[in-house]
Amino acid sequence: MESTRFILINTSHAGNVGATARAMKVMGFADLVLVAPRFADVLCHEEAIAMASGAADILARARVVGTLAEALDGVDFVCATAMTPRDFGPPTHEPRALFSALAARPQAPRLALLFGSERYGMSNEDVYRSHAVLSIPTHPEYGSLNLSQAVQLLAYDLRQALGGFGVQARTPDVTRADAQAVQGLLEHLQAALVDIGFLDPQAPRKLMPRLNQLFNRAELTQEEVHILRGIARQMQKRSSGAEP
Repeated sequence: MESTRFILINTSHAGNVGATARAMKVMGFADLVLVAPRFADVLCHEEAIAMASGAADILARARVVGTLAEALDGVDFVCATAMTPRDFGPPTHEPRALFSALAARPQAPRLALLFGSERYGMSNEDVYRSHAVLSIPTHPEYGSLNLSQAVQLLAYDLRQALGGFGVQARTPDVTRADAQAVQGLLEHLQAALVDIGFLDPQAPRKLMPRLNQLFNRAELTQEEVHILRGIARQMQKRSSGAEP
């Protein structure tokens, strides 16, 4: 299933071909086949290359064939895409559930995902060739997806079924302020609050302990302590009439 084939049938717009290539590449898929597109040279069309945005290699390896039968050569399991279930034909599935079931088989099949024309979708004949119909769960009052959007959603669901990719998380390089630094900040801030008349030292009303708890929850960094002490310093300058 890593080598799943994405097949676009009678595609009209070059931009959708490029956007499809991009959607495939970000999810780690590379096998793109076009069946009788509107323009025979669509893979080298300027708009297709522009919309591929870094996935030009997918376009370079893609193939254009004349019939769906040619496009399905070597495929074991075919999934058609349709917005609504058909009265006759293969069963309709939610994509993620079906992909997970296929990936769990002892020997996962070589998969093909079929996408119809932007103008009229998939023909009944093409749907009848398929083992399953995929219906992306959408709002019941409006389920129309752009071609490349549909490709992106299915490519994502398929990648998740295959284990997904790890998130490239970046851990910020921060130095947490120690308890002594926080206490120094509190003392400085207390003096500044008294200077501007916000804190009455004769009736503090637990203001400073509450700020202490706030700073503890925030887990201040050393840089943040410096910033807050700088603010306290400016408060004191203003209250004394000194130039900032």
